[in-house]
Amino acid sequence: MDVSLVTSILAPVLGLLLTGTKSAAQQVGARVGDEVVSLAQQLWARLRPKVEASPAALEAAHDLGENPSDELARGAFEWQLTKIMQHAPELAAELEGILAAGAAGHGILLGERNVSVGRDVSGVIITGDGGSVSG
Repeated sequence: MDVSLVTSILAPVLGLLLTGTKSAAQQVGARVGDEVVSLAQQLWARLRPKVEASPAALEAAHDLGENPSDELARGAFEWQLTKIMQHAPELAAELEGILAAGAAGHGILLGERNVSVGRDVSGVIITGDGGSVSG
């Protein structure tokens, strides 16, 4: 289970998921996309009981919700998710299924260096570090 990927999806909307207001959902959806909000909601629905059962994980979730771009808050939340996943492998498998289904159903590319193409591609696409094309 890639907890950094789960964190990346949850971070921009975690404050909303913790408070649950509809107007905030619309604002966040406009900023990050309705597909990401939907995927985050599905992930959070499964994670929430485990996070709420751990005071440290809940505090980390609130910290990340208040500061979604803070690397320390992100790291603390990832650490808490890692500990939860170690004790709940069935939950980890369930989250992986949600990620795969959500990505496929909404055309969301998950992971590093992915390229999304809507129609035709001409030329070379390089996603690696220091890549070059000589002709």
